[in-house]
Amino acid sequence: MRSYNSFLTTNNTSQIIEIYKSYKSDKNSVDKSWIDFFKSLDPQELAIIEDYQTLNWTKVENNYRQTDSDQAITDSLKAVMIIRAYREIGHLTANLDPLNIYRPDFPSGLEPSYYGFEEKDMDRKIFLSGYLGFDFATIREIIAKLKNIYSGTFTSEYKHIQSSEEYLWLKDRIEDRTEMSLTLKGKRTILERLISSEIFEKFLDKKYRGSKRFGLDGSESTIPALEQILKRSSDHGIQDFSFACAHRGRLNILANIIKKPQVQIFSEFIHGGENALSNQGSGDVKYHLGASSNRSFDGNIIHVSMAANPSHLEAVNPIVAGKIRAKQTIINDHSNDLVSGLLIHGDAAIAGQGVVAETFTMSQLNGYRIGGLIHFIINNQIGFTTSPQYSRSAPYPSEIAKIVQAPIFHVNGDDPEAVVLAARTATDFRNKFKKDTLVDMFCYRRHGHNEGDEPSFTQPLMYKSIKKHKTTAEIYAAKLISEGVTKNDQVENYRESVWKDLERKFVKAENYKVKGKSWLGGQWTGLTSAPKDTKRRGHTSESAKALKDTGLKLTQIPKGFNLHPKLTKFNDQRIKAIKTGQGIDWSFAEALAFGSLLREGFKVRLAGQDSGRGTFSQRHSVFYDQNTEQRYIPLNNLSKKQKQFEVIDSFLSELGVLGFEYGYSLADPNSLVLWEAQFGDFANGAQIIIDQFILPGERKWMQMSGLVLLLPHGHEGMGPEHSSARIERFLQSASEDNIQILNCTTPASYFHALRRQLRRKFRKPLIIFTPKSTLRHPNNVSNLEDFTGRTSFHRIISEKIKNTKRVIFCSGKIFYELDDFRTEHNIKGIKIVRIEQLYPFPFDTIKDVIIENKNCEFLWVQEEPKNMGAWSFVKSRLRHTMRKEGIPNNLYYVGRKSSAAPATGIAKRHIANQTLIKKLALQASLKNVIKEKMGVSFMKFKNLPKE
Repeated sequence: MRSYNSFLTTNNTSQIIEIYKSYKSDKNSVDKSWIDFFKSLDPQELAIIEDYQTLNWTKVENNYRQTDSDQAITDSLKAVMIIRAYREIGHLTANLDPLNIYRPDFPSGLEPSYYGFEEKDMDRKIFLSGYLGFDFATIREIIAKLKNIYSGTFTSEYKHIQSSEEYLWLKDRIEDRTEMSLTLKGKRTILERLISSEIFEKFLDKKYRGSKRFGLDGSESTIPALEQILKRSSDHGIQDFSFACAHRGRLNILANIIKKPQVQIFSEFIHGGENALSNQGSGDVKYHLGASSNRSFDGNIIHVSMAANPSHLEAVNPIVAGKIRAKQTIINDHSNDLVSGLLIHGDAAIAGQGVVAETFTMSQLNGYRIGGLIHFIINNQIGFTTSPQYSRSAPYPSEIAKIVQAPIFHVNGDDPEAVVLAARTATDFRNKFKKDTLVDMFCYRRHGHNEGDEPSFTQPLMYKSIKKHKTTAEIYAAKLISEGVTKNDQVENYRESVWKDLERKFVKAENYKVKGKSWLGGQWTGLTSAPKDTKRRGHTSESAKALKDTGLKLTQIPKGFNLHPKLTKFNDQRIKAIKTGQGIDWSFAEALAFGSLLREGFKVRLAGQDSGRGTFSQRHSVFYDQNTEQRYIPLNNLSKKQKQFEVIDSFLSELGVLGFEYGYSLADPNSLVLWEAQFGDFANGAQIIIDQFILPGERKWMQMSGLVLLLPHGHEGMGPEHSSARIERFLQSASEDNIQILNCTTPASYFHALRRQLRRKFRKPLIIFTPKSTLRHPNNVSNLEDFTGRTSFHRIISEKIKNTKRVIFCSGKIFYELDDFRTEHNIKGIKIVRIEQLYPFPFDTIKDVIIENKNCEFLWVQEEPKNMGAWSFVKSRLRHTMRKEGIPNNLYYVGRKSSAAPATGIAKRHIANQTLIKKLALQASLKNVIKEKMGVSFMKFKNLPKE
């Protein structure tokens, strides 16, 4: 059978109806091309073919003779093809660029001649059976309507969407235009918002000329668009709305959308960025700060908040998503009807930053789904000094949204009505389908990247055009005046009133003092800043009875559940351990910590690649029936009153996932939120989140977080990418009590460390370097008594050794290798002191060890290279403590020599190095110092600078 393409170019198309009848009765009876063709038609398109079977030909007798049915159906199908082409590529001809610099070629697929229509055919009535709102229409009429819908200042892309429900909703919404209208009051409100936005920027420029503000000049339509999104969201029942925004336009949005007091913003200009919380931290520049308020729309109250954000564009996106997820969870908003959010992007940033793709990717995944985000691109058509053709390969910056089949609305920023209608449509789509949607607003940047920058160095033609271009408010005011919606004197009076209001606030700003506002409100109520006492134990022990009950319930399997045979043995070992109170291993201690917190009313959320099972097959927090793959999570079956345990096997991302979990921890301090790296080495994939948010967040923005990072670490011959979590990097950034850094060596230490995160009245990010091979070391176990009674987390673990001659300080897994070597060779007189908490550094307990062993040799032993690991951090602190107690500088280093790579990938070399480290630490005499051998350094440091 011939394909459908050949039929549309001939006059025997009356057979199409017969082919369609055959298709309906038996799809396999027609050519595959026909199957694909009929499947691609939407219900209205199919209706044309259906209706031809019963068509009253008297309606079209002036256009076709009865014998011309072949031509008639051919024309109808070709008209359908034109309509489909406009829906798919009509956006390429849209009037989007206010500057008329972006001029795409007119696609041949939109020309009537492409489908065989000549000028003489343009006015012939064609049967459309209600398609595009026409029963009958000429090609000229069809094209005119299509250009109005798809080639104006507001166009859309939605043909990539596979869901027929979403596709039809969008098609009807865009083509019907019932919702595409504004009241006179609405138009006047848009003009007022534009004027307020424009005057705000001009006022700042006049009063603080030369100051960076990253203004919204040229993209003022952002303000009425965001206002519409908030209003429409409140109409849909949204009660909490979160924003993410880079520095472009942030001050304007804070003033006109979030309603941060303008007098406070002026005060921050005057006083160099000082704000209400600056005296409690390092502070940040004014265009990075966040704010929140309550807005009211038609009696509906909606809480709006802007997240603080560094200059690392787009990095805040997953953080805002995580905050939204936490808020939805807290109020049981499982249908995502009450909490929503919006991400504001720059055109260069959304196309260039990989975290954007990560944020889109997680949008519909279990554990990360929040009912979709609204995305709004302030498309300045430039990135700092880089033009679009050099900053992306796609025609639009919005292409990335297609990976989740999000509808895309392109709009000309100089048509604020179109911008508002696009924002309305996007908001309605998100709230109906709970999926992402995107508005791409073409606009321009009137000044340089910042107000002190000269943009004509690199874009001379663009900025010649911009200098001549009227502002959006001026263009729209002229339009409304011509339509009789407003008058010129009304416009000028409003401009004058806005300026005068800003002047009054400017005068007050000089002496403005922000009232001390607690940053520990809402979910943080009852929590405090961390005390100066660095012990900070918290009550972390549990009763033996409660732990046994939790432990046994963790091992209970539902009747009829087909557990893997190896996991039956796994469970049996746990049963034995909890009943005897001996041999509790690392993963069981973790499960007991989680379980005890769940039963005490705290939620636990663990996310990471393969975290359900555990990278090293150690956790098994999820059991799978071997016949049905049904999941069973023991931690969610402890008691009826317990909180939820959520474990997520995350998609293959570090930056996006860690950002999400950090955001979650900001919004919910009463949940234990953990992110686990598959290997600690991979944490550097999320370095922006670590460096810009987690480590300095409390000092910059007064934002506490109790997030826990689990980073597997240890040299075991697995090569340079599976050995080091880069302890040195975290220690280098440890200051001003910003984080906690642990390298635990016992299950009990780990248990207490996890529990104390929630059993204290403050929150601090916790970095734990977790074991790999020693997960199953026979000595890496704890007894029940280590979890109960008055036990707690110990920052160091020392030993009682008779006739001590040498004290070895170390941290983490190397302890077990040293201890095994010491036992194997029956070495006496050497004490090994484990530093479980590296930061805050335990000066008091270290001092006790040094004083007690003041006549001994002191070594620091590590398996990491000398320029890595903890040595650079601990050496001055240990020596400072020794000097303070009057003890001679007698501190030696044993470990690998400095290296560019964290570890060797050659197994024999690794084994030789590890062996030599143990020999030097435990057997070598200081009189026979070996300085460098087989990649190991052993040396004494003198004249170190003071702490």
